[in-house]
Order: sequence, then structure tokens, then C-alpha cells
Amino acid sequence: MENNRASELSEKLYPSFSLSSLGFGPSASSRNPLPPSPASVEVLITEEESRLESSVEPIVIADGLTLHKGRVSTSDVFGLANSDLVPGKYEGGLKLWEGSLDLVKRLHSEVHKGELVLRGKSVLELGCGHGLPGIFAGLEGASVIHFQDFNAEVLRNLTIPNVKVNLQKHLNQHESLPISKSSTPSSPSVRFFAGDWNEVHQLLLCCSNVGQQKATFAGSEGKLCDGYDVILMAETVYEPSSLSSLYALGKKCLQHPLGVIYMAGKKHYFGVGGGTRQFVNLVEEDGVMTASLLAEVADGSSNVREVWKFMFK
Repeated sequence: MENNRASELSEKLYPSFSLSSLGFGPSASSRNPLPPSPASVEVLITEEESRLESSVEPIVIADGLTLHKGRVSTSDVFGLANSDLVPGKYEGGLKLWEGSLDLVKRLHSEVHKGELVLRGKSVLELGCGHGLPGIFAGLEGASVIHFQDFNAEVLRNLTIPNVKVNLQKHLNQHESLPISKSSTPSSPSVRFFAGDWNEVHQLLLCCSNVGQQKATFAGSEGKLCDGYDVILMAETVYEPSSLSSLYALGKKCLQHPLGVIYMAGKKHYFGVGGGTRQFVNLVEEDGVMTASLLAEVADGSSNVREVWKFMFK
């Protein structure tokens, strides 16, 4: 996962921190005030940016499961040479972080064991970047898949092309994925949303848990929205100041009472203060959901990583 390169870059960008150990940059408390977040918007699949050079390479997840990922330069998209994170402008979505693969592997294992059914489910991936967990849900027959990232540029240049490469190849489709009218387990309704976690709920289909008026899922006419069946997120808990917003968004958007959240990330992002345990503590203090540790990964490629599952009590 290019840890040596990341370490070298961290010394240039953040001399007091190591990206190979913490995954991202320094805490918000040590930085200047962030610029205003970009407005939340839906990014249409037709807005895919194809003018940038990119390559696609296979990622072997498990026996019988290979996904494809694109490679896009931050300098091409943002004009940022060798940057994994620029707070308030770019949140690392163009890099494939280890937790994303950990999450796909765990989902694959649970589906294989019959512990998780994704067919016909509505799925939201928060902080999607490459979108591999959401793509896996599509391969397993999810009927609705929504991808969210902080940056619309990441969606246009990376997520949408990745979705097309993986899902269209699997579904043997020709030009484009359906967006609204015909959603079936073999032909998912796919949408993309950019924005900050404090604001993006206004675009997402997450209504009943907080008493809001019900809406209909695109492509599922007649079905009232009562939240997503499954919410996926990987490497989203690095910044302590954003954990409350992330958790609040998850509760708003999760179907009650049977929805489930899967989270993967580093146990601690040293030097930053965030991590999976910080998020778990927040959940346990709130007392609304249960937290279950599903997997721990200590492979030497980074500090210890974990996969967690959260459900309503």
C-alpha cells in the first residue's frame, strides 16, 4: 500500500507526523480554520470525467472474487502533487486505503457463510473513494447503491469509472447503469452524492429514524424509504472532530430496527486522535446501538486495523 512512499511524503507535508502510522494528516485542532465545505450535490453518472489519464488494475480479494480499481493522480484532479490529504479541500478519496479491502473481505466472508444477505437491499457507502465495498454489494445483488464522498471530483474521476468497470462487466451491460426507473437485484439503481457529513443527509434517503416525511427510493417506486438496510464505511474515522457528525448521519440514514453499519479502519490514527475505538466509544456512550468487533488485522502494512458492526438495540 505504498507505505514507504507515504512515509516519505509525510515528512515533506507534515514533518511532525507519519502517514504510514496514522494514515492521514494532523488533527484539525493543530491547523488553521478550515475553509467552508463545498455544497452537497448529486453527481450524475453522466458527469464522469474521462479526459484524465487513468489505469485500471485487478485486486484479488479472495478466491473467486477480483475487483478492479482505477488509478488517478491527485495532481491531475486537484493540482496537488503527492498529497494524501488537504483538509477542507481533499479528503484522501483518490487513494485506496487498507480498510476498504478489509471491509470487502469481511463482507465477502459473511455473505459466503450466510451471515449477510445483500440481494435486494439498499446500501449506502460513506466516504467511498474507490467505492469497492459498495461495488461488492452491487455484485451481490443490492437493489439500491448510493455512494457518498466529500469531493465531487473523486466521484467523477474515480468512483463512477470504478462502478462502471466492475458492475457493468459483471452485469454484462453495454453503455450505462440505470439511474432511476428500473431497479432489480440484477440491475441496481446507482447514485452518487458529494458533500460534508453535516449537510449531505439533505440529499440522501434517510428519513424515518428521525421522524421526517417518508420518500421513495429512486428505482423502487411505491416503496417508502425508511432508511438504508446496510451502511458501509472504511477509513472514515481518522478525524476526531468529525466522528459525531459521521455517527449522527449513520443513525439518520439507517433503517430501523434491522439496519446494520459496517465500519473498517485503523484502531488508532496515532498523532491524530481518531480511530475505530474512538468511534466505538461514541456509539457505546450514546447507548442506542450495539457494537461488535468482527475482525482484527495486524499484517505489518500499517498499524492494527479493525472491522466493526453496529446495529440498533
